[in-house]
Amino acid sequence: MAGEAGRPAALAGPLILVMRVLLIGGGLLITVVGVVFALQGVGVIGGSFMSGTTSWAIAGPVIAVAGLALVTAGLRRRPAR
Repeated sequence: MAGEAGRPAALAGPLILVMRVLLIGGGLLITVVGVVFALQGVGVIGGSFMSGTTSWAIAGPVIAVAGLALVTAGLRRRPAR
């Protein structure tokens, strides 16, 4: 029997689990980085060239939303049958 993309069915389940863990973990990390960038951009976190810079105040939330999209994609993936 063949699983996803021609892989044996025995490998399909673990590969999907690894993909979900990577998507969720990476998405959470990217979300945290985006929040830190946003806080630096608005001047809440100081001590960096990014502190008080409008471009980071804009880029941070965009990066955080991208991270949340990855988390959502990881949570919505169907488990292997």
